[in-house]
Amino acid sequence: MENTRLDGIAAALDALTAAGGGRPPEALTPAELVAVNNAFGALKRQVDAAFTPVAAEIARQSRVELGKDSLAKKQGFRSPVALIQATTGSSIGEAVKLVQVGEATAPRMSLTGESLPAKHPHVGDGLSSGQLAVTAASTIVSLLDRVAPRTAPAVLDEAERKLVALAPGLRADELARLIVRAEAYLDPDGVEPRHEEARAERHFDIVERDGRLRFSGEVDVESGAPIKAAIEGIVSQNLRRNHDADDATRDQRSIKQMRADALVAICRHAIGCEELPTGPTTTVIVQMTLDQLRTDIGAVTIDGIDQPLPAGAVRRLACDLQVIPAVLGSDSAVLDWGRDKRGFTRAQKLAIALRDQGCACCGAPPSWTEVHHIRWWKRHEGRTDLSNGVLLCVACHHRLHDDGWEIEVEGVGIDAHVWFIPPPWIDRDRTPRPGARDRCTLAA
Repeated sequence: MENTRLDGIAAALDALTAAGGGRPPEALTPAELVAVNNAFGALKRQVDAAFTPVAAEIARQSRVELGKDSLAKKQGFRSPVALIQATTGSSIGEAVKLVQVGEATAPRMSLTGESLPAKHPHVGDGLSSGQLAVTAASTIVSLLDRVAPRTAPAVLDEAERKLVALAPGLRADELARLIVRAEAYLDPDGVEPRHEEARAERHFDIVERDGRLRFSGEVDVESGAPIKAAIEGIVSQNLRRNHDADDATRDQRSIKQMRADALVAICRHAIGCEELPTGPTTTVIVQMTLDQLRTDIGAVTIDGIDQPLPAGAVRRLACDLQVIPAVLGSDSAVLDWGRDKRGFTRAQKLAIALRDQGCACCGAPPSWTEVHHIRWWKRHEGRTDLSNGVLLCVACHHRLHDDGWEIEVEGVGIDAHVWFIPPPWIDRDRTPRPGARDRCTLAA
């Protein structure tokens, strides 16, 4: 093992000690507790990164063609993954990722004995620097290998570099969103067949068991978009009412319970009703270019849903649903009101939703958000313009205001970028942090 890998572990351990990692957790201040958490994360990434080449070598010395001479079999295990899982105490899935990432970032040798660079050098650099976790690295490697047969090497290399830069610090749902969007970006021709495959496998089961009805199933994005929009629209109304309610009148249901009750309410209304009610909260907003609208070619996105949809499916959606195809470049609505109106119009919210694609801070669906003035209406005499509006869910809105964050919008229109600037007590340098859309978009 290279000494630099062990040096990384030693440095991370020193940083943990300096942050207060040797003291009892209950004796730490909130700032120290956050610092220790960050230091433990850095240490774990360094340890995992140092172990990946070991896992790859164990796999190499345990390959099937070695038969009884396999290292794993000599140790009493059927496979290298089983050996690693047992000795590290990790899960089988984690052991598989260690081997996969180790093999993807290790130097290679050609059939003629020539030394070749690693298959995924940027992933290896991200691991070595301690910024990229093995789980994220495995996800990136899987995506790149999946699209490699249909992607030019130069494009693939640039995508790998961008993904490695974007992945650190993302939540699991944000990483998943980044990956599905990156796949559509790298392999646009694959969107249609993936959609058709998902559509062919759609199903919904209703089973009565133990005095309850149990629902299970899955559908393609085209079929599921109106379901999600209708249910989340009702849930968002409940959450807004909760914001102004006191403890005695606050809705105590969980989000999952609200969703279940929303489905019940929709179905009750549907019985004996020729047409389901539609409104602003149950609108399906599809983002597409003018060329996509004309040709039905390419991948489009639906607000609140990560998986892209083939452009041709939009016409099928529009036949019997309230669908707004947000054609980029259209100038059919007045979107800037200056000081004439305090509240943002619905047209403005739709335009800002095209830019922010949900809560600009946490990525919550657009139906959970409201447009808020960046420069406050009263205190700063802020204008009700697109450049002064940002989509925020209730929780993020209050947290940002209460904690003293600042928000800046760089650029104009839907291609503008939202930045969140932390207060000094959170980040002494006040380094701007990208909004949710830019954290999860490969082409940002």
